[in-house]
Amino acid sequence: MTDSTAPQIPLDAATIVLLRDSDQGIQTLLLRRDTRLANMAGMYVFPGGKLDAADQESACTALLDQPPASLHAALAEAAISDSAAAGLHVAALREALEECGMLLAEPARGDARLDAVRARQMLHDGQGFAQVLRTLGLRMATRALVPWSRWITPIAPALATRRFDTRFFLALAPAHQYAMHDNEETTASLWCTARGALERYRDGSISLAPPQIMSLAHLSRYATAAQALAAARSQHPPTIQPHVFAQDGLQMHCYPGDASHPVHQRALPGPTRLVRDGNSFLPLQGFEALFA
Repeated sequence: MTDSTAPQIPLDAATIVLLRDSDQGIQTLLLRRDTRLANMAGMYVFPGGKLDAADQESACTALLDQPPASLHAALAEAAISDSAAAGLHVAALREALEECGMLLAEPARGDARLDAVRARQMLHDGQGFAQVLRTLGLRMATRALVPWSRWITPIAPALATRRFDTRFFLALAPAHQYAMHDNEETTASLWCTARGALERYRDGSISLAPPQIMSLAHLSRYATAAQALAAARSQHPPTIQPHVFAQDGLQMHCYPGDASHPVHQRALPGPTRLVRDGNSFLPLQGFEALFA
């Protein structure tokens, strides 16, 4: 007999934070999840999803632009295998194509066709990611991905029905490609500066979950995509498992470096905790504390 109250083992997942420069500053892509979905319904998220078994199979690893061992080293996670690390990179690239139509790939042969629209349609028609790339003469551009952070859903049953162990990757959005939601899992697309997205959240026009709030606050500290990518390359991606507890009748979400978090070393810039007020999560000191 299983214990339904036991914490669920987090599912491995990957998220890709696509970046582009604009006159307003660095922008990132957010997608609105369908309101009928069981998890994070109606919220704006970065493209991503769970690791599929096929992401680790030889058909995919044969199309990598660098060895699985190098991808493992980039993640700096001793507890996972080379194939799992490679699979997480594959999952990020696959989800970028599935969810928003962005194809991060490069030619593998002379007749290669970097056709993101066709590639996405082939996926939609049921072809596997590796099959799509082979047909188009492409291989995966894992070098375009920079591991940024690792978020583990906290042990708090009231917050979510499923837990995920999600690796966040930064990447430049491919030039001359057009990002668009899939009208299945996602129903709207938004290119926005990090601060602009957070202001929309503050004003109630979009919904965000704490990992997106904290990641956007982090991203807001960079003026260009190159700065953000360089900062991510300069360190191993920190692991962030929020600690959730009640204090003075409020639900607190605290992060590494907070006095109430078991990990004392800070992992992120900005506030070390958010307080939940209904469906809103903000620092105790107010909105501007996200950028302090």
